Amino acid sequence: MLPRTLKRLLPPDVEVVTVREQGWGSKENGELLELAEKEFDALLTTDKGLPHQQNLARFDLAVVLLRAGSNAYEDLAPLMDEAVVALSSTAPGTVTRVPAAPR
Repeated sequence: MLPRTLKRLLPPDVEVVTVREQGWGSKENGELLELAEKEFDALLTTDKGLPHQQNLARFDLAVVLLRAGSNAYEDLAPLMDEAVVALSSTAPGTVTRVPAAPR
């Protein structure tokens, strides 16, 4: 459910495919994660429930969770620099929240 226009904010060396473009729009979270781990290194999402609903440690897939006021481009775009760093540093089977929680 992320705006497709966010793709242009990612570096050109990052392959970006939306769930809908992949033909996975009707898949539930568990099935989606199983499919994604076979083809991709990471999943970028705003689904705050995903880490609580799925055992992410069993997937060979890093998850980057964008935390914003909405799924609107205007709310998500400012997070993309931090998301790029998280995409390259998040280990498979773990989730990184962007922005990071204050310490």
